[in-house]
Amino acid sequence: MKQYLASTVVAAMAVAGAASAQTAATVSTDLNVRSGPGVQHGVIGAIGTDQEVSVIGCIDSANWCQVSSGTLEGWAYGDYLNVRAGDEVVSLYPNRETVGVTIIQAPVEDPTTAQDTAVGGLGGAAMGALIGGPIGAVAGAAIGGASGAAATEEPTTEVTAYVTSTAVEPVYLDGEVVVGAGVPETVTIYDIPDQPDYRYAQINGQTVLVSPQDRQIIYIYR
Repeated sequence: MKQYLASTVVAAMAVAGAASAQTAATVSTDLNVRSGPGVQHGVIGAIGTDQEVSVIGCIDSANWCQVSSGTLEGWAYGDYLNVRAGDEVVSLYPNRETVGVTIIQAPVEDPTTAQDTAVGGLGGAAMGALIGGPIGAVAGAAIGGASGAAATEEPTTEVTAYVTSTAVEPVYLDGEVVVGAGVPETVTIYDIPDQPDYRYAQINGQTVLVSPQDRQIIYIYR
């Protein structure tokens, strides 16, 4: 995986040009970093809320940006990367032209990998898109201020033991799995015995806890 990441970094920088400046950004919520630009790729780490990252570039035709933070390098969903635009803080991807972020090409996909074929329907069902999430949560605020979804309580050991040992059908949705994102009605969320405050599902390769009241993701097992 490290070799793959290294090759994609080299390819992206070759397209962008070695002299291209990287863009500084912060994240609006705890955010997955994946090995490639899409939910079909595995999660290799996460960036904490309000943590600063360097954006190497974004794909123009898809909402994914290549980022680095310390020793972690990979791909993150662009709506949850925030940058300063004048006196405001805005989501990077919808404002990529205004911000002037480098546009890069996506790496060539390997059609034989399990993660790739899963999104094609062989290992999970493609069922629409996640709803919202903390997009624009810091619009108009200063970088460095409070942002993102509120922290959730750690689930009990009983809940964790059940959801991590009881497999359910995986689904793949457009958009990234973040706390606060809504699960569409087309996706089945599953009961947890003696736990009326929780439901769970496996979305985009991760087990998540979902509020039965509003179908929002409230916890992600990473």
